[in-house]
Amino acid sequence: MSRPSILVFAYHDVGYECLDLLIRGGENIIAVITHEDNPNEQIWFRSVSALAKDHGIPVHTPESVNTPECVSRIRTLNPDLIFSFYYRNMIKEEILAIPRLGAFNMHGSLLPKYRGRVPINWAVLHGEKETGVTLHYMVKRADAGDIVDQQAVPIGPEDTAQDVFRKAVKAARLVLERRIDDLAAGTAPRRKQDESLATYFGGRKPEDGRIDWTQDADRIYNLIRAVTHPYPGAFSLFGGKKLFIWRARAVKGKRGRPGEVVSAAPLIVATGNGNIELVALQWEGKREESSAVVLGLEVGQILGS
Repeated sequence: MSRPSILVFAYHDVGYECLDLLIRGGENIIAVITHEDNPNEQIWFRSVSALAKDHGIPVHTPESVNTPECVSRIRTLNPDLIFSFYYRNMIKEEILAIPRLGAFNMHGSLLPKYRGRVPINWAVLHGEKETGVTLHYMVKRADAGDIVDQQAVPIGPEDTAQDVFRKAVKAARLVLERRIDDLAAGTAPRRKQDESLATYFGGRKPEDGRIDWTQDADRIYNLIRAVTHPYPGAFSLFGGKKLFIWRARAVKGKRGRPGEVVSAAPLIVATGNGNIELVALQWEGKREESSAVVLGLEVGQILGS
């Protein structure tokens, strides 16, 4: 019996891994819809477009898939299955209703927690010890459809968002491999999400990385590891200049006013509750450093001013 035709919406490393699994499994992929890379974004992940083209799969990069022209094109393709793997835009219900076997999304959290944008960054920022991925039916509301399968991944106390993302990529491939035959046969399980447990978070902007030194040390530490490389970074202002903090650790020691440099070697700053050692820093436009002397910071100075 022939395998169903599949239309894949995909981007980023989750998109790459899941598309690679489908290709290696000999699935009938009729087209891939992805994004043009943003020249203002640091592209640290693999190219879905290049992978598809390497295997002779037609690639489309519309600015919006929800135009009448795109909807008509998808109707003509008449896919049996639609997958969305880290595709960044909402897909309208009219498209989701086209495939006879359904439309499915791979989301980077254990739904119903952390619906919405950049769920892994939010999970790290909130100090979660675990997150994961969820394969679910796509419906009108973002990330609200019935669950097909999930896979948890741990968040270590020193993990950055990128560390956790790498774990989630492997988990996504595992879940798809586990369920592809069920999906192709139209026998995938479905479990309703508990709306009382749902949380939703929006996208993050570089400005959201600004450190509030009145928060406690653990909260600031979690922000730093949630937005460190390859993301825009956590930062503080000092003397009208932007100082990025790429690595840090919460420490005990002398108390001071929030944002006050209480030690130069090692470089330690007071917070609203506890202290934080700043391990890797960078003035905007300069190179990354670890020395308070090189950075021009002295005991008693207040960051955030």
